[in-house]
Amino acid sequence: MRKVIYSMGVSLDGFIAGPDGEIAVPAPDEELHRFHNQQARELGVHLCGRRLYEVMSAWETFAEENPSAPEHLLEFARIWKQTPKVVFSRTLEKVEGNATLVKGNIAEAVASLKQQPGGDIALGGAGLASAFMKLGLIDEYRPFVHPVVVGGGTPYWPPLDETISLRLVETRAFGSGAIYLRYERLAER
Repeated sequence: MRKVIYSMGVSLDGFIAGPDGEIAVPAPDEELHRFHNQQARELGVHLCGRRLYEVMSAWETFAEENPSAPEHLLEFARIWKQTPKVVFSRTLEKVEGNATLVKGNIAEAVASLKQQPGGDIALGGAGLASAFMKLGLIDEYRPFVHPVVVGGGTPYWPPLDETISLRLVETRAFGSGAIYLRYERLAER
C-alpha cells in the first residue's frame, strides 16, 4: 500500500514560512536539490493545497522558459511536470496541467489513492498537512531542518489534540547545514 509522506523545508525553530509569509529556509543548493529530485522521482502523486499548487505551478513551464538553467533545476521541472498532482481546494474552480481538483472528503480521497498502484504519495503545504495530521493520514514525516531561526510564522507542526508517536528511520546531513530526518508513524495503541 502506498504511504503518505509529509516533507518540507523547516527552520530550526519549526517554521516553513516566516512571519510575513516568506519561505523560512534558504533555497536548496545543488546537493540538496539533487536529493529532492531523487525522492521526487520515486513518487506516484503529489497532494497539495491551493497555495502550494499556485506556488509550484511555475515549475510547469520552468524548463521551457529557462532552457539554460542548471541541469538539477531542469531535472526537477521535468519530474514535477510528469508527476500527477491532486489539489485539495474549496476555492479553486479548475486546475491545469497534470492535476486533478478535489473538493470533497479528504479521508475518502486519500483512502482511494493509497489503494492504487504506483509510487508513494507526497503531501505538501502546511494547511493541508495540518488537516492530514489531525485525521491520522500521514505515514511518514520527512522534514529538512535548516540552520536558521525565524521566530514565528507558519509552523511545520500544527497544534494537535493527540500525540503522534514516531520512529526515526533515517538521517542525512548536507554541506549546507541542512539535516534530513525521516520518521515513520508508529501504530496507535
